[in-house]
Amino acid sequence: MSIHLEPPAPVLGLHHFAWRCRDAEETRHFYEDILGLPLVHVIRLDRVPSTGEYCPYVHLFFEMADGSNIAFFDLGDGTAALASPNTPAWVNHIALRLATLEQLETMKARLTHNGVEVLGVTDHHFVRSIYFFDPNGLRVELTVPVAPAEELAGYRMRARPVLDAWTAEKNKAVSETRPA
Repeated sequence: MSIHLEPPAPVLGLHHFAWRCRDAEETRHFYEDILGLPLVHVIRLDRVPSTGEYCPYVHLFFEMADGSNIAFFDLGDGTAALASPNTPAWVNHIALRLATLEQLETMKARLTHNGVEVLGVTDHHFVRSIYFFDPNGLRVELTVPVAPAEELAGYRMRARPVLDAWTAEKNKAVSETRPA
């Protein structure tokens, strides 16, 4: 017996990405005053709506120009999210898009002026980026697409074959290291 499943609903875009913050006001200052993302909504509750668990918190939402948000939870204990001990610090990050390279340079200068250590501008060939950490230890990338549409279309066509080759090589390497 086969079960008929409807195709997946189209994902329209990012609503929000949420992260734990150490201090709501410190986070507000960074995202609103330095990066320019307006604080558009704050939820203050004592219980988690999805689980009913008692945990007083505020949930902050900062809006980007496309209507998506970056959001934070302050649990009131002065603790930020811990870095993953098995993952290099450069791996887990959120990348936010800017329109022009001039804006990227302006943001780099603005961050540096505010005492934020910035790495880059890094040329990834299809984007150029700067990297920095927010007050909570979240790595943030500001990026500007620079590749023409034809080049991006080529990446899209090659994406699955490149992933398939990586998977095959990784599986072969893993099988060669397993004891017989």
